[in-house]
Amino acid sequence: MKGVQFLVAFVLLALASKLVSASDPSPLQDFCVAINDTKDGVFVNGKFCKDPKLATAEDFFLPGLNIPGNTSNQVGSMVTPANVQQIPGLNTLGISLVRIDYAAYGGLNPPHTHPRATEILVVVEGTLSVGFVTSNMDNRLFTKVLYPGDVFVFPEGMIHFQFNIGSTNAVAFAALSSQNPGVITIANAVFGSDPAINPDVLAKAFQLDQNIVKQLQSRFWWDNN
Repeated sequence: MKGVQFLVAFVLLALASKLVSASDPSPLQDFCVAINDTKDGVFVNGKFCKDPKLATAEDFFLPGLNIPGNTSNQVGSMVTPANVQQIPGLNTLGISLVRIDYAAYGGLNPPHTHPRATEILVVVEGTLSVGFVTSNMDNRLFTKVLYPGDVFVFPEGMIHFQFNIGSTNAVAFAALSSQNPGVITIANAVFGSDPAINPDVLAKAFQLDQNIVKQLQSRFWWDNN
């Protein structure tokens, strides 16, 4: 009897773990083109879906990733996304793409995470120093210098970055294992939250003077708004 109870409990646990999977769902049809009009749509994973008979090639198309992004900003980089927001046909397919441009002499894609995706990046032009940090308690840094044609993987949820260490502009493309991977830029989230996090909290967490924290908050809050 105890053996049967254990087997039932194990099966229920296995089913529960399957139901709470954080991955994008596998599609149960060829495609599910996202639409904003809810009149005739079916709600699937955060998006309403177009009648497949009304889908066109344009639903799966995005031009322009050959155009360099504007890197004239404080960090010297620009990310151009190609996710479900730009390509409605990506809905439920569990994949997306970005182009990243980096200014010469220090263009930076700042430390950030993708809460819903693993990222695989390939360098097309330039020289990048890249890396990611593992979770507590190790906080181990994996880092590598990449050249054109080199590929590097950033595991899901890990804080990672790319930094142009060359004297020319750099370009990389990255694929992500989600139609909508999300991005949390660490400095912006911590010092630029709205409303602001209590400076006492950040001063203690980062072991900084409270005046420095307030200065950082004023700067990043301005950047984010």
